[in-house]
Amino acid sequence: MFDTKFAIVLREDLAVWQKLNVTAFLTSGIIAEKPGIIGEVYRDADGNVYNPLSIQPVIVLSADEKTMSTIHRRALEREVKTSLYVEEMFSTGHDVANREIFARFGPDDAKVVGIALHADKKIADKITKGARMHP
Repeated sequence: MFDTKFAIVLREDLAVWQKLNVTAFLTSGIIAEKPGIIGEVYRDADGNVYNPLSIQPVIVLSADEKTMSTIHRRALEREVKTSLYVEEMFSTGHDVANREIFARFGPDDAKVVGIALHADKKIADKITKGARMHP
């Protein structure tokens, strides 16, 4: 049905609250970069209006720390722009601090806890190889 895939990969050892938090942040990054992925507003039977949602499913996967690093590297090699969340961002409280701490790390030393991408399905599958469906 879709030629693209919207995938989020979470490091498997995160606490539930961290997984939910990272998923929300990463999703917002993809939506900001690709606004065409958002559909029309929803209306219920009484005419109440609700925010539009993504037009395609979001696949949530999990992986260990080593696989997360590999996925990050593959995305960079294929020049697929991603949303990325590093472990140290849990210690901050706002966007400016998040960007400051994020900038301290490069691909070789970033402790990636979450990565999201929206790309051609075949490319997305190659990048996320080794990750499993989130339980």
